[in-house]
Amino acid sequence: MSPKVENSGPNPQALVAAIAHALIGKPEDTFVDPYEEDGEIILELEVPEEDVGKLIGRQGRTARAIRNILAAVSEKAGKRYVLEIVE
Repeated sequence: MSPKVENSGPNPQALVAAIAHALIGKPEDTFVDPYEEDGEIILELEVPEEDVGKLIGRQGRTARAIRNILAAVSEKAGKRYVLEIVE
């Protein structure tokens, strides 16, 4: 596994966690683990299996919206962030 990422400035990890906590039924079982790979910072969002559908949304609309917000924050931070949703 790649080294953990330290971030100063905008906190995309906290943003993704806050959005996920607002959408799912068990926010205490939600974790966001950042790691760097090929110059990108991957935010691995781990949610309970029964809540993955809530986070992805119909036809992926909710996940796409979260990724769009993350892209805007990435631009401000000057780094590229990628969201991966895992069970």
